[in-house]
Amino acid sequence: MTTETTPLPTPGEDFMAEGEPRQDLAVEQVSDATRPDQWWQVVWSSKKARVGIGIVAVYVVVAVFAPLIAPHDPLDSSFVPLAGPSSTNWLGTTTSGQDIASQLIYGARISLLVGLFAGLIATVIATVIGMISGYAEGTILDDLLSFVTNVALVIPALPLIITLVAYSEVRGIWLIVGVISITSWAGAARAKRAQIITLRNRDFVTAAKFSGEGTWRIVFREIMPNMTSLVAASFVGAATGAIAAEAGLAALGLGDSQSVSWGTMLYQSNAQGAIAQGLWLWVFVPGLVLAILMTAMTFINFGVDLLSNPHLREDA
Repeated sequence: MTTETTPLPTPGEDFMAEGEPRQDLAVEQVSDATRPDQWWQVVWSSKKARVGIGIVAVYVVVAVFAPLIAPHDPLDSSFVPLAGPSSTNWLGTTTSGQDIASQLIYGARISLLVGLFAGLIATVIATVIGMISGYAEGTILDDLLSFVTNVALVIPALPLIITLVAYSEVRGIWLIVGVISITSWAGAARAKRAQIITLRNRDFVTAAKFSGEGTWRIVFREIMPNMTSLVAASFVGAATGAIAAEAGLAALGLGDSQSVSWGTMLYQSNAQGAIAQGLWLWVFVPGLVLAILMTAMTFINFGVDLLSNPHLREDA
């Protein structure tokens, strides 16, 4: 009579009943379930943000491929002036015989370019000044940077922008980018200063100090990752404001006369009496696409807000 013996588990082999799930698989499933979402997943979870990203993506495609999409050169004045919409001129022509649709398509380039670079420069300035001032709270450096920030806050931005551009001897898109950048950073800098003052007293920052890490490493490796949502929201807001400021300057006749933008289209249509001559598309369409772009940027900011306020994710 033979007796069957159950073999002992080899080293490293789990000893469990048949059909029982492995412990390591259960741990892996729990870790996957509790793993926090990536930042892009949080932003994409917002319906408004998805709509905004989709609209901005369409604008970017139009701006990049403008030479392929536009039916004509935006400065070509060989068409019949004051012509209505047709298969040749989709939105009609201006008083100078230029194609309105081509100007509209090429105008997306200026708005996106100004929004990108002016928003980026303003965000960098605000982040650097705000983080240095907040981390050096109570020092002479903090007092100096806070004074500069407060002075920049009390100066009316729009009149200052108009004055700087109007009296500048050089006109161009980069002048507008520079002027908008140096006049729109102060509010974001103050917000970042307040945030870093809160973060600098956290336990992980104190532990980094005791471990001997340098100031710049603490600021950019320990504190900066916890300010991502604030920096992103600051950039989106600055870019939106820059797009509106450029359009406003161009509509006042302070834009670059050698380039085509939605603001210059509004200025030319007003100067040539487009509404009185029945060219309402020349006035209405540039304002409409500008409003849609700014609304899309605002929608994106709703998604960015979810990064810093998890309570909003339930209603996203």
